[in-house]
This record gives sequence, C-alpha cells and structure tokens, in this order.
Amino acid sequence: MSNTATDAGKAKPERLPVTVSKPTPYTFDLGHLLVNDPNPLELPRSESLNESLKATARDGTQCLLNQLLTTCPITSSTQQGVLLTLPPPSTDLPRHKPLPTPKAPTKWELFARKKGIGKYSTKAGGALADKERRKKLVYDEEKGDWVPRWGYKGNNKNDDDWLVEVNEKDWKKEEDAAAKGSSIRGMSRAERKDRIKRNERKMRNNDRKSRKTGGG
Repeated sequence: MSNTATDAGKAKPERLPVTVSKPTPYTFDLGHLLVNDPNPLELPRSESLNESLKATARDGTQCLLNQLLTTCPITSSTQQGVLLTLPPPSTDLPRHKPLPTPKAPTKWELFARKKGIGKYSTKAGGALADKERRKKLVYDEEKGDWVPRWGYKGNNKNDDDWLVEVNEKDWKKEEDAAAKGSSIRGMSRAERKDRIKRNERKMRNNDRKSRKTGGG
C-alpha cells in the first residue's frame, strides 16, 4: 500500500502539446528572439491570474521554439543543446540613451579652419602634410582622443606600469642605505653634493696653481 502511494506521488506531470493553435498567427523577429501575439488576452475567471499568464507565456515560447527549429539553420546539436544561426533582427528597438552630440571643435580647429591650415588647407600638399602628421598619432580608446605614438604623453608610456623590477646592484645600495638610516635617493643626492664639492676644490686648486705659475 505504501509503495503504491509513493508511486502515485511521483507521477510525472502531463506533457503539454508541442503545437499551439491560435485564431491569429504569431509574428516573429527571430534575430531578437521576439514573438508577437496579436490575439486578445483571455483571462478565465475559473483560473488564477498567474496561471493564465503563465499559460499564455508558455504558448508563445513554444511557438518561438518551433519557429527557430524549423526555419533557422542548425549549426550543431549536442547533449548540451542545439546551436542555431539566427537571422538579422528586423525590429528597430528604441535607444536607451540619446544620440551623442557632435564634439565641439577646439580653438585650434577653429583657427586652422579660418586660416586654412593642415587638413583645411586649399594649397597643394596641405592635406598630405596633415596626413603625415596623423601617422605620428594613435587613437587611445581609454582617453577617447588621438595621442602621440612616442614622446611626451605618448601612447608608449603606460601609466599602469607602476611596478618596476629593481636590479640587484640598486637593491644592494638600498640595503646599505637602509642600514645607515637613509635611502638610495638620499644617498644619490649626497653623492651629487660631494661630487660638486670635490669639483669646486679641484677648480680652486687649479686656479691657485695657475696663479703661482703665472707669477713665477
């Protein structure tokens, strides 16, 4: 008796039909995986609102799957599912944000346009010169602007390289400086000062020697 009750409790739910019949056919935009149901929404009072909406959504989803499997070329089919090639979308969806406004010209561009400089030049070779100048620039995706390929603020200088490996020689100097309560930067500054003082002493000694030689 207990086994029979358990089997009845585990009975599989009734499978819904694969085909869906509607008075007015659905329309599809398979590129957006969109199905439009032009039929009026029927909400029987004998059923709850959620169940009626769920049944309507299920019918639309079933029709969309049927349309995909019968019209789109199947690329591959595995145990994980079916891979289809969708057609281009046919529905124009509204933009979430307005179209970007054109970038206002800079003061230089206004001046160049007024004076006919660079790409605004009407002289022979003016556009070619501007094209050569453009070869030295590269578009930076992060900054959204053209920057020099090399040199000051060049694209070859990556600000993300904040970590630089120190060679063994400099690391030994850093350890020696730390032992003396200083740093390699402070040592370098002190070494420069000592070198300047030595050079000044040498210059004074040479000046004295030249005076003695001249006086003799």
